[in-house]
Amino acid sequence: MKLELIELIFLSDKRKQLLLFLRSGPKNMDEITEALQVTSTSILPQIKKLKDMSLVVQEDRSYTLSLIGKVLAEKMQPLVSTIELFEDNFDYWSERDLQGLPLSFKKRLGELGKCKLIQPDLDRMFELDPEVVENLSSSGHILEAIAYFHPPMISLCQELAKKGVEFSLLMSESVYERYRTDYTEDFRSMLALKNVKFFRYPGELKIAGLTITDKFFMISLFPKNQRHFDRESLMCYEPSALELGTELFNELLLDSTRVTEVSQK
Repeated sequence: MKLELIELIFLSDKRKQLLLFLRSGPKNMDEITEALQVTSTSILPQIKKLKDMSLVVQEDRSYTLSLIGKVLAEKMQPLVSTIELFEDNFDYWSERDLQGLPLSFKKRLGELGKCKLIQPDLDRMFELDPEVVENLSSSGHILEAIAYFHPPMISLCQELAKKGVEFSLLMSESVYERYRTDYTEDFRSMLALKNVKFFRYPGELKIAGLTITDKFFMISLFPKNQRHFDRESLMCYEPSALELGTELFNELLLDSTRVTEVSQK
């Protein structure tokens, strides 16, 4: 029975999608065919199989999940979402070092939804992607964490902060020290802005880059072989991704120290 149930759910994309679709409540045949982009002829045999296993019940002309179906569908959603996330950019995820991600974040990766892989052109490796610049420039607030020194990103952050964008900027120890010592005047001007909060992360920050705004979420992870960092990132627009990213940033803040003045060493 265990194997039959697993096969029933996951060996047919139509049955899987139908179970997930019915999570929101009873649906008639027109609603089902429109949402799943199928014909009634093709979906009826799948509905019958789910009915035979008591996962779906028919009420007049509508179909709804049984109590067992509701429990299974709720448990399915995070797994299906995570599988789809990995499938869309499998090479990226398989080649990255995920150790810097908190367990709580890794358990909810599926909430990132559809993500776009941002790949810098080889002849423009140190330039910001135009889509990133456009989204940052139209954002009202920005949470930014940086674990490697990237002058174009820091310059853009400074430019936007001076225009009044609300900023929380977190830097790893090494990036902070370089910014503080090599760009002292820029650092001072940032600290003087009331719309900027500056944080120093102690030691090594194992997430290469993290950006969360009211527009998008973007994360850049170090490859397993850190000698070949390619600056590739994943950009996500789902509201759930923005919420999850904000929680991740706040977790990093717990280990960080607020900087309010330029220290002298």
